[in-house]
Amino acid sequence: MDRSALSYADRVHDRPVGPCRLLTLQMPVDGFVSWRGSFRTHPDLGAHDDLVQRLMVGMLDKGTDTHDRFELAAVLEECGAQLSLSSDGLYVDVSGQALTSDLPTVLDVCADMVQTPSFPESEYPKVQAQTLADVQRSMQDTAPHASRALMQRLFSVDHPNYSRPFEDELERLQQTTRADVRAYHHEHVTPHAFTLVVAGDLEHDAVETAVRGAFASWDGTAPDPTHATRATACAPGTATVPMADRDNIDVRMGHALTLRRDDDAYLPLYLGNYVLGGNFSARLMNTVRDEMGLTYGIRSSLSGISTEYDGNWTIGVTLSTEALQQGLNATRQVVRDFVKGGVTEEELDAKKTTITGSYKVGLATTKSVAQSLLTNAERGFPVGYLDEFPERIRAVTLDEVNDAIQTHFDPEALHTAMAGSVPEAAEEVA
Repeated sequence: MDRSALSYADRVHDRPVGPCRLLTLQMPVDGFVSWRGSFRTHPDLGAHDDLVQRLMVGMLDKGTDTHDRFELAAVLEECGAQLSLSSDGLYVDVSGQALTSDLPTVLDVCADMVQTPSFPESEYPKVQAQTLADVQRSMQDTAPHASRALMQRLFSVDHPNYSRPFEDELERLQQTTRADVRAYHHEHVTPHAFTLVVAGDLEHDAVETAVRGAFASWDGTAPDPTHATRATACAPGTATVPMADRDNIDVRMGHALTLRRDDDAYLPLYLGNYVLGGNFSARLMNTVRDEMGLTYGIRSSLSGISTEYDGNWTIGVTLSTEALQQGLNATRQVVRDFVKGGVTEEELDAKKTTITGSYKVGLATTKSVAQSLLTNAERGFPVGYLDEFPERIRAVTLDEVNDAIQTHFDPEALHTAMAGSVPEAAEEVA
């Protein structure tokens, strides 16, 4: 039997291994594996702990209690392996790719970095400077300024979807010391909700042995979560970030959503939004770009929605100064017409075909499958949800989509955030 034709529920081995939930999947590739993993850290977002976490993660590959940074790099280089660690809000993520035979060695390196970093004093200023430079580069673009300004209107500072002003971020990063980073690691880096997915040319038992060997001794308890789960109630309004001498203005419109990723209305609303602004054939693109010629690109999305906290509905568009007023008005009118009239059966069928087709293509590589399995696990969904997703999409009815649109999208509740050389009069546009 062709094992690749079996469902993920049949093919994925899911079990606890030491402090880790391990999921392994054999795939028809030759001699290599990909992995994705994460563990919860519960940063105190109100105290800007997420920025301390970013610096901490940047130090993990700079040396451990037993190996300096050059020895760690030499091991990975000799294997030809990839290993990355990153900060993702409430999580720290690990990922990589290696020859199957080198997986135990690379996992040992990963475990060493995560569990026993030495935080060399000579490396901290470099990591801090690089992190500050990354923030300063982002500050040059209008898009992140607009996005952050919108999130500041929708969420409180202790919510995972909040984005603080760049200036506050720079100040906190500059104030954070190596001692702060070391203390954060001691208090927050534990195997809490540690999940690891390995996909590729593998033997399940061999991977289990490698994971147990690398992580069996990792212990500790993470702090209790402190983040907010609900959006901030705030009257709709406009935020403007002036940036001189910009050819275009980035605009974000949106409002918070109270539904979660596991709510029955999520997939109908996801489909509805896709009709509105999910791709190049969506209504916003057809009208504001193709028919009216007011922008090169306009999209809408459901963002930051998890199974444990509120997210938001966002429309993003880039407009010239001359077209700003007309573009804002046109976008709002398309949204009003969309919410009032709903979607058609023809539109819904077309988007179902697009989404299910893209979903299948998106699971074609070991990296993408490992990431999908990890994301699915973080949401608390069973492995079988990956098998069921296309059918769940196809089963959504037109009435369910239009009911979800009417219930959760409110054109009159949209906040607006703009960044660029915004005319003064535009600040009053709502």
